[in-house]
Amino acid sequence: MEKRYVPTRSTRARSALTFFAEDSGAHNLVYANTDISKATQAREVIAFCDHWKQVSGKDPAMLVMDQKVASHAVLGELDARGVKFLTLRMRSPSLIRHINALGPGDFKMISLGRPAPHNKPRAHEDKAVKLTNYPGLARQLVVCGLGRDAPTVIITNEHHAAAKKLISQYAHRMTIEQRLAEIIRAFCANALSSTVNLNVDLDIMLCVLAQDLLAAFRVRLGAGYHSATPDTIRRRFLDSSGRHHRHCRLGHSPHRPPRLLAGAAPD
Repeated sequence: MEKRYVPTRSTRARSALTFFAEDSGAHNLVYANTDISKATQAREVIAFCDHWKQVSGKDPAMLVMDQKVASHAVLGELDARGVKFLTLRMRSPSLIRHINALGPGDFKMISLGRPAPHNKPRAHEDKAVKLTNYPGLARQLVVCGLGRDAPTVIITNEHHAAAKKLISQYAHRMTIEQRLAEIIRAFCANALSSTVNLNVDLDIMLCVLAQDLLAAFRVRLGAGYHSATPDTIRRRFLDSSGRHHRHCRLGHSPHRPPRLLAGAAPD
């Protein structure tokens, strides 16, 4: 536990630095770790790759991640392992000068094909850029029009996919923040139960398990609940009352057991 800035409190406080990983297809949290510090956070993505390979037998195909969980040297390790990465690049003074030197003709309009605001950003692509401590050359996308004042700078070692696909993939990374908001609102994940790291790690693990169980429950409920939040599920199915009816058919054969029809209807 270290003292760092906590956005929800707008102050510095003793807190646990936590790493989360989300499945990009199901949008479920699949991994969490609170046993990290600011000094080791840049290698947490390697620890996740080792865990994923242990449970699945192979490294992840693509990692879309925050820039704080991997340094340029770690990105080189991912490239050596054959793992494709997609992350942001920190805006250094030289990079800012490069962005400011770009003109309107250097950008290309891209349609992301989604019914949401900011679905037609403008992108400039540099196919080979040199990064500090990165052994190879990375692909860089400077994207404007994603809802931020400053351009978003994306770097990747995926040199064959279309820019539209890569920008869409990175835009989907924001869904993990929705999952985190859900477990904070429903399970109080940002309220530590103890100053003992073991207890905090247990709390986070239980939050991840609860989120996954609720996701499976949403699928069984049907199409109307695919995007329902945990607090909605609790309010409609756990905190609400109901009436249970059981009917028995009379006059059945003595050699055949009675058939019971069970159903539930809300009050």
